[in-house]
Amino acid sequence: MERIGFAGLGTMGLPMAGHLLAHGHAVAVWNRTPGKAGDLAAHEAPDLAALAANCRIICLCVNRSEDVRAVVAGLMPHLAPGSLIVDHSTIEPSVARDIAAQLQAAGHEFLDAPITGGSMGAQRGTLTIFCGGTEAAFQRAEPYLQAYGKTVEHVGASGQGQMMKLANQIGVAGALMGLCESLAFAQRAGLDIATTHRLLSGGAAGSWAFDNYGPKILAGDWSPGFSNKNQLKDLDYTLAAADGQPLPMTELTANLLREMLAEGRGEEATASLYEKLRDA
Repeated sequence: MERIGFAGLGTMGLPMAGHLLAHGHAVAVWNRTPGKAGDLAAHEAPDLAALAANCRIICLCVNRSEDVRAVVAGLMPHLAPGSLIVDHSTIEPSVARDIAAQLQAAGHEFLDAPITGGSMGAQRGTLTIFCGGTEAAFQRAEPYLQAYGKTVEHVGASGQGQMMKLANQIGVAGALMGLCESLAFAQRAGLDIATTHRLLSGGAAGSWAFDNYGPKILAGDWSPGFSNKNQLKDLDYTLAAADGQPLPMTELTANLLREMLAEGRGEEATASLYEKLRDA
């Protein structure tokens, strides 16, 4: 059993680190903004240097590609030989490959391991984790990832975990658009949207989005589990990684989300796209 470091204690990272502790692992945590450790405050490292010096496996759960680069740069000079960094952030696949090569050249390992399942998945420990990297890195990390992952799978070489996550985000965007368009159409047609949601959820139109985002639409609850800003970030990475491959639905969703951000609605839940379509 190795001591695990966890950097990034946001909506996803905090419960994930908590699951590691609950499963009996020795854990140290760090967050860029102090005061976010909550119940894990007793396990907080003062800085990245201390985290690297005391943990041979370090998990990251931050936001953008540049955030991962910054955290890895802060860890690198202090890593013990043969350390493994597991990145749960959603970043550009090319950046994941670049970081993997950088760490490998310094005698360390890297696993890009983005997650899906939402904030409820993080809280329940039922995330799906797509892992890209060497088989050895995956085998080393997997016993720890099982603490918060219901499905943990090795999908290929470095960067392929991110590619799988971006493929996932295409499906997420399509389901979100289907839900929001459907209920917006029903609202404007004079149908009761609660009845519409109930009836459609039980048939061929039903989906994870109907089950999880539908209640937020019915309640007008735009508090983010996953925000418009972060969804747009992922779709922009997807369009860049597509390298010219046509992704018309993804591009349309990204453009609508860009309008939402311009209207100051970037922090709202992605289900708020329903209002954009309803009021168009």
